[in-house]
Amino acid sequence: MKAAVASENGLEIRDVPRPQAGPNQVLVAVRAAGLNRADLNAAKGAGVASRDSWGKPIGLEWAGVVAEVGAGVSALRPGDRVMCSGSGGYAEYAVCDAARAMPIPREAMSFESAAILPLALLTMHDAIVTHGRLQRGEAVLIQGASSGVGLMGLQIARHMGAGVVIGSATNEARRGRLKEFGADAVVDTRDGKWADAVLGATAGQGVHLIVDMISGPVIEQSMKAARILGRIVNVGRLGGTHADFNFDLHALKRLDYIGVTFRTRTPAEVAEIVRRMRADLWDAVAAGKLALPIDSGFPLDQAAAAHARMRANAHFGKIVLTM
Repeated sequence: MKAAVASENGLEIRDVPRPQAGPNQVLVAVRAAGLNRADLNAAKGAGVASRDSWGKPIGLEWAGVVAEVGAGVSALRPGDRVMCSGSGGYAEYAVCDAARAMPIPREAMSFESAAILPLALLTMHDAIVTHGRLQRGEAVLIQGASSGVGLMGLQIARHMGAGVVIGSATNEARRGRLKEFGADAVVDTRDGKWADAVLGATAGQGVHLIVDMISGPVIEQSMKAARILGRIVNVGRLGGTHADFNFDLHALKRLDYIGVTFRTRTPAEVAEIVRRMRADLWDAVAAGKLALPIDSGFPLDQAAAAHARMRANAHFGKIVLTM
């Protein structure tokens, strides 16, 4: 089968063996795959990936049609339309744990629209609801809100009853669009006084919850923007993995600082994340109330060009590969 694989030279299109589904897995004929920033490092075996991944398909989320099911799978059958998360989605076929394969909830939803949802839904529900412990009426700040995951975070916060929803973005045009996705106010983290703007939007109290996808240089201002007993959930580190940390401010505010990642979770833990997300959000997904814009689409053999667009930060919403 044709696939986009990691290599010493970056992303390459190669013919590779079709994967086989294990007992509790499904084999999916992929129709579309969503791009994520982690894919840029994975393409060269860097970042969270490794050189052991060279020659293997990359891609963390996709949608398609179930081709085969493992002996232990009963909830899905060949022919079902599904959206999946895992690894190896930049390929004509990919294997997924059955617990991570979710039926596309309505016939009118395209494979492209479905392929860009799994990671955003799972990541942001886990960050906002499970670890962020959002309560109705609370104020939320989504850092890096113009990304696909960030746009979903704005929508989930609004859907789950947040009182004030604030989004950050450093691009003026993208900042101007955040209110379409549920933001009441927007900030630019390049502005040295952005934390004051957050305080102004929350009657001087600060936000109860910050979902941080930037880290690095924004952490001290984030703590300033949080209210006493607030929570900061660290999802991404686009601004850097190291920075000065004001421990006194952290203690003064009595903040919970929580790190999350899928990399160290067991299959059972991920299955529980899927279950919780679907319990809270699936009706809204099926109704089209939680959705992401598609910035652009590329055929699989132009995956490197799709990566170049993402690397240039030229997109708003999600980039999709089609098979």
